[in-house]
Amino acid sequence: MNSFDRPADKDIPPSPWVVRFTPLIAAAGTVLDVACGHGRHVCFLTECGYTVTAADIDVSALRCVAVDPRVNILETDLEARMWPFAGKTYDGIVVVNYLYRPHFPSLVTSLADGGVLIFETFGAGNELLGRPRNPDFLLAPGELLEAFSHDLQIVAYEHGEETSPRPAVRQRLCAIKGARHCRLT
Repeated sequence: MNSFDRPADKDIPPSPWVVRFTPLIAAAGTVLDVACGHGRHVCFLTECGYTVTAADIDVSALRCVAVDPRVNILETDLEARMWPFAGKTYDGIVVVNYLYRPHFPSLVTSLADGGVLIFETFGAGNELLGRPRNPDFLLAPGELLEAFSHDLQIVAYEHGEETSPRPAVRQRLCAIKGARHCRLT
């Protein structure tokens, strides 16, 4: 399993954006990692004391979690059928390097009251710097704000070019369901 951040490195650390906003998720809560890849965020989240549902089309590369009772692994094609988590809620949802717009409303309904959405993926302009280049997988400026600001309280948002771990255009959002205040990190 590869990562758009560093395709040849299976031991990449968790995203600094995820690390920064994870403390907003209720202690010992439940977290859904959508398109979990090889599990860098699953490992980080379980080390932080969360119970994690890890979902992806191919879960064979998940490390550190094969026997961890705090991890529920679901091998599923997230784009081939309806949202597989209907009726379930989570204290946190993490989405990194993945974009499937039809599930945006489901992300909101799957957050428990006070739940935290941590989203980070590629933005328009990335096609000039590397993969992904397909506009279906690139967010327009402000797209995450537009998609989630009507239903969630925005804590932080970024859109811009970065150079590390490689040149890329990224868009990031952290938002909370409900009106609770949070301590900014």
